[in-house]
Amino acid sequence: MPIELRRRRALRLAWGTALGLAASFGLGLPVPILAPVFAVLLLAMRSQPLPLRAAPALALLVLLSCGSGLLLIPLLRHAPASGVLLVGLGLFLCFRYALRGGNGLLANLLVVGLTMIVAAGASDFELALSVVEAMAKGMLLATLSAAVAHALFPEPANAAALPAAPLPSAEDVGWIALRATLIVMPAFLLALIAPDRFMPLIMKSVSLGQQAGETRARHASRELIGSTLLAGVLAILLWGALSVFVHLWMFFLWVLLFALWQARRLYAAVATRQSPAFWVSCLSTMLILLGQSVQDSAGGQDVYRAFAVRMALFLAVSLYASGMLRWIDSRRSRPSEA
Repeated sequence: MPIELRRRRALRLAWGTALGLAASFGLGLPVPILAPVFAVLLLAMRSQPLPLRAAPALALLVLLSCGSGLLLIPLLRHAPASGVLLVGLGLFLCFRYALRGGNGLLANLLVVGLTMIVAAGASDFELALSVVEAMAKGMLLATLSAAVAHALFPEPANAAALPAAPLPSAEDVGWIALRATLIVMPAFLLALIAPDRFMPLIMKSVSLGQQAGETRARHASRELIGSTLLAGVLAILLWGALSVFVHLWMFFLWVLLFALWQARRLYAAVATRQSPAFWVSCLSTMLILLGQSVQDSAGGQDVYRAFAVRMALFLAVSLYASGMLRWIDSRRSRPSEA
């Protein structure tokens, strides 16, 4: 791939992410960090632009896929054990569908619907409806931001498409889907207790579950922890830079700069040993940490204490995910060694 094309794609990803963030916070959406996170997924997963008419279609897809989680709320309230097992089965099937070459965006939305929506609705059905509405608005805004980014940095007509991630073998799919499910489930169970506190943890665990698709468990476990640590460092640096002059446009510019630094490594415009999944997870985690810190500040909370607690939880779930990867891998290799 020519270096100019890599730089163009990096600029597109950075601008789309920053535009989604500025528009989301400027419009005062209920969960403003969803739009830039969705923009990262849309721009990183495909190099061709989506038509503008796809924006309402994607928002409708969010409503249908995430709204499906609303159907599990009565079961979870009246038969909690059966509801939790059914959520776990649904997560396993979603991850397995994606690993077999299915639509990654649809799988991600279904996973979110089975975790965030169900967890929110277990305590308050109105909260679940508001989360579904926030996700639909976030996807609509992310699609528009991606369209603007493609207009600013169009893909050349003769450019090669992004290489598809290699699919695991048929015998590995079940194990990888199982370990991804086991990574997400603890965060989901914690969110059932206090959804307002642990919703960001669900978003992080879903990102880790997707990142755990690497067949080599040892390499994947290092990337899980490394991407979380680097995201925390970058979030601290960006917050410190933003505190010098607090303004929405400065927030836009700093996110643009930090996103561009990571996007250049994601598309190999700058040589790096880390996989693209590492940089997508790092950028998404940085955005989640920043978005929550901004909301904590607007709500009058102690930003630094809340950040320390949230970062500790993110690291804890990353360490748990790393341990789960190694444990599942050791269990899988036993029969072949016997």
